[in-house]
Amino acid sequence: MTEIIIELEGVSLIDFLGVQNKNIKEVAKFFPTCKIISRGNEIHLKGPSKEVTKLESFVNDLQAHYQKYGTLSPDVVKNYLENEKEIKESLSLPDDVIVHGNKGLVVKAKTTNQKKLVQASYKHDIVFAVGPAGTGKTYTAVALAVKALKEKQIKKIIITRPAVEAGENLGFLPGDLKEKIDPYLMPIYDALNDMLHAEKMKDYVERKVIEIAPLAYMRGRTLNDAFIILDEAQNTTTMQLKMFLTRMGPKSKIVITGDITQIDLPPRQKSGLADAIQKLNKIKGIKFIELDGRDVVRHPLVVDILKAYDEADK
Repeated sequence: MTEIIIELEGVSLIDFLGVQNKNIKEVAKFFPTCKIISRGNEIHLKGPSKEVTKLESFVNDLQAHYQKYGTLSPDVVKNYLENEKEIKESLSLPDDVIVHGNKGLVVKAKTTNQKKLVQASYKHDIVFAVGPAGTGKTYTAVALAVKALKEKQIKKIIITRPAVEAGENLGFLPGDLKEKIDPYLMPIYDALNDMLHAEKMKDYVERKVIEIAPLAYMRGRTLNDAFIILDEAQNTTTMQLKMFLTRMGPKSKIVITGDITQIDLPPRQKSGLADAIQKLNKIKGIKFIELDGRDVVRHPLVVDILKAYDEADK
């Protein structure tokens, strides 16, 4: 039997162990041959030498996570247990702020896959971010675009969505096409308003430095010196997505976001996003990032809701 003592430095013991020791109980389940005992600001690990060494490394990883993010929950512990290698890679990634927003808001990647999305956008000219609602795909993409604009890496931001809901069925609504489409672009406006002052945002829109438009407006254009975001790409047809990708000009970057579980296209109409995943995943310079329930940054219930739907689908 071997005993190792880990001293917790700069860590709230209650937060680290969890309410009613839930965090440590999760760890104990994973290392059944070891005993974990907390004494003051120390954690004592007892058990077979090899297992205790692994457990020590694991507890140190959790401590590093807590010191980096200031929080530790049972779900985070489970993620470490299920994806230990992936999480270790995440800790080694840079944790730079993406952009400073309004009222002191600091926008940065909060999860492993959001970090991968950020790093992918720095290294690749086309990135697909695929995952369910609430995983921060669009918000992170908008933050990256604003960062590129502020650092003068590009001259304009173009954000577009397929107007599936705004076709013939909305013809009766008053106003021009933009006024009919705007309600479906609100998540994008909300993200931009978090990151840019109102006057600056208004000026950018008026001067078309920031352009938010339906996908149909992209046809026939060549988009140079731009950061281009295609949101809700699961609702593009194969030809629409091909058209969009071929608009890309010199010194431009593209981030495409979508959720292939929420396709609103007519029956038997293949999603352009699903088609692109099959056809483009071996092209150098294009990176696919998958996000999942572990990346949900909305209300904790959203994670449970997504799990319930996934299980029902299976």
